[in-house]
Amino acid sequence: MQRLYRNCYAMDRKCYEEYGLTEDLLMEHAAEGMARVLRGRFGAGTRVFIAAGPGNNGADGITLARLLLGRFDVRLWLPLGAKSPMAKLQLERARRVGVPLAEEIEEAEVVVDALFGAGLSRPLSEEAAGWVGELDALEGFKLACDIPTGLDEGGWPSPVAFRADLTVTMGALKEGLYGDAAKEYVGEILCVDLGVERLLYEEESAVRLLEEGDFLPPLRRERPAAHKGSFGHAAVFCGEKEGAGILAASAAARFGAGLTTLVIHERVTPPPFLMTATTVPPKATALAIGMGLGEYFEEELLQKEVVDSPLPVLLDADAFAKPELLRILHDERREVVVTPHPAEFARLWRIVSGEDLSVEAIQRDRFETARRFSARFPHVVLLLKGANPVIAHLGELWVNPLGTPALAKGGSGDVLSGLIVALLAQGYEALDATIQGSLALALAARSWEGADYGMLPTDLLESLGRLQQG
Repeated sequence: MQRLYRNCYAMDRKCYEEYGLTEDLLMEHAAEGMARVLRGRFGAGTRVFIAAGPGNNGADGITLARLLLGRFDVRLWLPLGAKSPMAKLQLERARRVGVPLAEEIEEAEVVVDALFGAGLSRPLSEEAAGWVGELDALEGFKLACDIPTGLDEGGWPSPVAFRADLTVTMGALKEGLYGDAAKEYVGEILCVDLGVERLLYEEESAVRLLEEGDFLPPLRRERPAAHKGSFGHAAVFCGEKEGAGILAASAAARFGAGLTTLVIHERVTPPPFLMTATTVPPKATALAIGMGLGEYFEEELLQKEVVDSPLPVLLDADAFAKPELLRILHDERREVVVTPHPAEFARLWRIVSGEDLSVEAIQRDRFETARRFSARFPHVVLLLKGANPVIAHLGELWVNPLGTPALAKGGSGDVLSGLIVALLAQGYEALDATIQGSLALALAARSWEGADYGMLPTDLLESLGRLQQG
């Protein structure tokens, strides 16, 4: 896991005040980090076009131009000149070594965006938005300095943003790079040091970025005398859209649950490895409800079998439209996981708080949305679905950036529910079950070798059985 930060201003100040480093020195390290990346990826003589703004993000770009000159064919474009003290200083240095200045946007094999960085506090002007469009239209490899121009601190385009193949960010990773909207713009993300190792630069953070190496497969069958009861019993409610429940239960079985039962209202035809029952089995160890639930089950049954149960429970999909099920959120003695997508979260939030939140408001700052939920229900584990799912518990956040567009298909969320309830049934704590289930879904999708449009939820089930520790 890596740490994420809203911004790096406090850590920059620590470098100045505690380590005696100067702004100038940090800037040289930032630019050298970008230069090192380009030297490793492109040969001598490559044409590099650098668009630099008037402030310190632009100063990083100006410094980069100086460092690349000689090895690369560099052009520096300053549409607004140099205005900050550091930009002026770096431009004077660039002029002294002979960095050529461009009069307009030019084609190049590498295009560097250093117009406006993380300090952007207002929407781009019409003129600046036009520059971003022109830079995007160039055919070269595109690198963004710190954060693509046009993304605000929360990672939302204002109103447009530079589309990078690679974002080289400075000092530490920022939350804004991992918002759902930002995924369209940031490309690959690399972090470079600013004069000290990240261990010395970074401070504590309540937000973490999940990585492949954080994945740990379910409990292995190492005990020779183990039996099906050794690995829990997952009960999955199967409602009006029975396919959703069957997918979730199949995922639970695939992911290690020793027994999996579909709780049904009407007869269904599940795969032979799933059992069926009209009530929760007495020896069940975890519940999942909501996937395709509809209106099949009476409130009295739900109260008895789900709300009043002490078992760990996962709520998804249709559960967020049922106030009687959402009463579970107030039970602080219970392991509870909720897995809404943004529209479902808006529905859930309206019921539990009385406040209307639009999907756009949720997506504009997913991190703050998750923090607000966790402040209200700290014991509940939230997984807010999206391109980069955000997990919240006890005020801390975990972000999973590993998902792929192949998951953008009905049924993927049902598989996720099954993965999490499988781990709950095996005795995992709610947070660990959610993190590992989320990682497993993403890694199963990444291992799919076919066209991204062609992956089915059943393909995920096949991939899950082959996952190894990250």
